[in-house]
Order: sequence, then structure tokens, then C-alpha cells
Amino acid sequence: MMNAVKTNSIRAWMLASRPKTLAAGSVPVLVASALAAHFGQFKLVPAVLCLLFALLAQIASNFSNDYFDFAKKTDNADRLGPARAVASGWISPPSMLIGTAVVIGLACLFGSGLIYYGGWEMVLVGALCVVSLLAYTAGPWPLAYHGWGDLFVLIFFGLVAVVFSFYVQAGSFGPLVFVAGFIVGLPAVNILIINNFRDYENDKACRKHTSIVLFGRLFGKWLYLINGIAACLLCLSFAQESAWAAILPSFYLLFHYRSWRKMCVIWSGRELNILIGESARNLLILGLLFAAGLLMA
Repeated sequence: MMNAVKTNSIRAWMLASRPKTLAAGSVPVLVASALAAHFGQFKLVPAVLCLLFALLAQIASNFSNDYFDFAKKTDNADRLGPARAVASGWISPPSMLIGTAVVIGLACLFGSGLIYYGGWEMVLVGALCVVSLLAYTAGPWPLAYHGWGDLFVLIFFGLVAVVFSFYVQAGSFGPLVFVAGFIVGLPAVNILIINNFRDYENDKACRKHTSIVLFGRLFGKWLYLINGIAACLLCLSFAQESAWAAILPSFYLLFHYRSWRKMCVIWSGRELNILIGESARNLLILGLLFAAGLLMA
């Protein structure tokens, strides 16, 4: 594949965006919009603006991680994950920095439209998202290198994304919206767990202290399983609002358990890469089932 990808080509940028993981940006908006529709508050324009902001912010984060992991020499010959754009020579380091800035600018452009629906406080929310996505691998104390990556994903791809996507449509939020944020955020964390589980040896050698490096592979194995189960149990909180929203997500556990079993059997090596796409797919399945349950009430 390295020889087939031309430097700074459209294909190179597409691969750098990591399309298999973009469910983490879209599912929170899907769930928040379904919840808003359940309460009769769905608004198309802010929902679309939230989706564009979320996807662009995630792509910008992927671009930033690609560059800074290369700069910190974490993306080296021993890395087992899918090829990274800068390390593979598909995109030059200066181009990746420019690309990151451009995508952040586009995210902010679409996000500025949310000021009309959510007030000027949305500027603070957007700024916090941008600073945090950069702080994930950049700066003097990158979050991903100090064991905070899992919490970052839970907060920004779960709570923040769901709560504020709901807020700009409904104008308010309550406890159930935060619960929905956890329902989405926990399986989103599993995408990161697979990455860190696979890269345990290399991350340890590079002193990238992910939660798996800090607590071990057994911790990652059980956290992956527990996250999926906990997300489904939280769906039961919606039983009074919609029995369907409480019951339908349980079918997600079939897919989640199969992926977990593969994780246990494979355990290490490049074969784990298949579970990145599966974990993203599982998140999408859970989001669709939960959203469908809310809309069927």
C-alpha cells in the first residue's frame, strides 16, 4: 500500500482521516438527535451543524495525532497498527500541520452556526474541544501519553458530544441526556482500548503511558468487556421513556461479545487491527438500536 499511495494525494488524506473510526464522531449526534426527537425537540439545522463539527473535529484530531506521534517517534518500525500517513511518507509533516489547521478552521466555521441555537457559550465549548483535541498528543504534557486518553474519549466523544448536540436542539438538558452520553462514550473508548492493547509493547518502549501500559493487558481485556455491558445496562434507565430504547440495545451485546472473544484469542500482533473497525461498527450498531428505540416510543 505504501507504494500505491502518492504523497499528499487525496487518497493519502482519506487514509489519514481514518474513516473506519468516524462512527465515534457521528453516533453521539445521532443519539442526541433521536433523544431530541423523542421529546419533540428535533431541529435539523443544528443537528447537521453538530454532525459536521464532530466529524471535522475528529478528523483534525486524527491528523494531529498522526503528526505528533511521528514527531515523538512513537510511530516507528515496531508499531503494529495500520500505517500512519506521515510515518509512511504519504503526507509530509508540514502538510499535515497545515491540513490539521485547515480542518480545525472548517470545524470552527460550521460550529459557529451553533451560536444562534445555543448562545455564545458555544464558543467556549468549541474552544475547549479544539484545545483538548490538540492536547491529546501535542504540548508538554500530552493526555494520551499520561494515561488520560480513555477519559478524554469518554468525555468528548460521549458526554460533551451528546449533551451539547441535544442542547442546541432542545435548549436544555437533564440527567437522562448525561446517561445517553455515557451510553455512547463507553463503547467509543473501546476503539482506543484496542489500539492501546495492540501497541502495548511499543508504547511501553516509547514511554507512552496509556492505561494499558499503566495497568496491563488484563486490565484492557476486562475494561473492553465491561464498557459494552455497562452501556447496555445504562440503557435500562430509559425504560420509563421507552421500553424499546431499554431492550433493543441488548442485541449489541452479541457483536460486542464476539469482538471481545476475538481480542482474547488474538491477544497480540497486527491481527488485532481488524477489531478497530469491528469496535467502531459495534458502536454504530448500539447507537442505531438505541436511537431506533427512542424513536419507536
